[in-house]
Amino acid sequence: MQITIAGAHGQIARILTTYLRSTGHHVRGLVRSEDQFADIESDGGEPVLLDLEQSSSEEFDDALDGSDVVVFAAGAGPGSGPEHKHTLDRDGAIKTVESAVRVGADRFVIVSSMGADDPPDDDETFSVYLRAKAAADEAVRAADIDAVIVRPGKLTDGPATGAVEMGTSVGRGEITRADVAAVLTEIIDTGHGDGCTFEVIGGTTPIEDAVAAITAR
Repeated sequence: MQITIAGAHGQIARILTTYLRSTGHHVRGLVRSEDQFADIESDGGEPVLLDLEQSSSEEFDDALDGSDVVVFAAGAGPGSGPEHKHTLDRDGAIKTVESAVRVGADRFVIVSSMGADDPPDDDETFSVYLRAKAAADEAVRAADIDAVIVRPGKLTDGPATGAVEMGTSVGRGEITRADVAAVLTEIIDTGHGDGCTFEVIGGTTPIEDAVAAITAR
């Protein structure tokens, strides 16, 4: 399949690219700078220049044309200000899913965040981020496309464990970026999860079983 990843230079996205290439998919990686092309190519992907905040609808459609699955894995990052979270985490995701619908992609998978529906009162910066994610998730649900919304817990580095806890609400916890990428790969490979919004943290259930179970609920 042709998989297009928005935010392809992010840590989860780069791991995801290597996983998807290993299972035989062609991966197109959307990045904001040609300086990032070499990294995408080293991961096995085809780099495509697209500014998720500034590009036109036509440029989005050109970049996504031919996609079977579109993954939105971009994020403004913890050091960014509120406006950047609005223009990337919210508006960038909305532009991407709208383009995915226009070009006729079959599925849309978005990496959101645990707590998106319940932002804290005591951390305004984090609340802005979560509200942006929640608005993006709502737009994805409303779009005319089969979609999966993945809400990981606190992200950590380290190797994939291959086991997670997954559900509508699983409580606070950590998960490695490699395990998030493995969950995304399983969703893409199997076609499971359409219409689902779920949280995921590290756990004891094999990823294959966890994804199958969330789909069956």
